[in-house]
Amino acid sequence: MKKMLITTGLALLCGSALAAGDAGAGKEKSAMCMACHGANGVGIGPSYPNLAGQKAAYMELQLKAFKDGTRKGGNAAQMFGMVAALSEQDMQDIAAFFAALPAAK
Repeated sequence: MKKMLITTGLALLCGSALAAGDAGAGKEKSAMCMACHGANGVGIGPSYPNLAGQKAAYMELQLKAFKDGTRKGGNAAQMFGMVAALSEQDMQDIAAFFAALPAAK
């Protein structure tokens, strides 16, 4: 847990270095995300977080943590299955797409 917090903090400090995704490509790749997180990045219910307007670097790190199993709890088991086939570029693109959406109010 401590390692993940440190990694997340460092990523947020150098967010532009990690967030090299293509938002247009991410829109095409995010269809499976929209089932729970909504087409506009707003979760369909209280157990699904809003992704719209989140920092791309943060989302990319979370996707990687779901994929490698370091993020646990909540919907981690469900997310593991969703991200298993995603490449690093896919994760960057999806993160860039949701980051480009206006934040939920």
